[in-house]
Amino acid sequence: MISALVLAAGEGTRFGGTKQLEILRGKPLVQHAVDAASGAGVGEIVVVLGHDALRVRDALDLPERARIVVNERYADGQSTSLAVGLRALDPASAAAIVLLADQPGIAARHVRSLVTAFDGDAPEILRIRFRDGPGPAILPRSVWDEAMRLTGDVGARALLESEPGRARWVDVEEDAPPDVDRRADLERA
Repeated sequence: MISALVLAAGEGTRFGGTKQLEILRGKPLVQHAVDAASGAGVGEIVVVLGHDALRVRDALDLPERARIVVNERYADGQSTSLAVGLRALDPASAAAIVLLADQPGIAARHVRSLVTAFDGDAPEILRIRFRDGPGPAILPRSVWDEAMRLTGDVGARALLESEPGRARWVDVEEDAPPDVDRRADLERA
């Protein structure tokens, strides 16, 4: 089974508030990541909440195979949400696709491309490579312990930056969808 982790615990300080709840194309920002994972047919979806967790939880429309976990230490950075999410995954999960709540342009087709390219025996991290930059990654279970030891406001990208040769790329011939970091980014998204 392949799982999806949606990291949605941040405070949105650059945005000026709980950006996960901002409505974009008729639904909360965080719902786009959940829908991308659901549309790709992953085995389970774990949404990691933290800041404003009750409001974000209440705004979500979760599919049957999805559940929420709360990261009480969200203020210590994204690494803590990644660790909480990985620990919450089903023991049968072979890999986790890491999605961020502020990337509404990541669609089911992108998630599916990672699922299709995943080889359960390969130790490498798979990562989407758009024409103009990287996208989401899938972490095989073999790197989860290392990922759970990360500290601070870093995510799975830190594993790749420390050892770039451990990644295998899935090329997608389109521009990377914009992140929503500031209010002005909502218009571009």
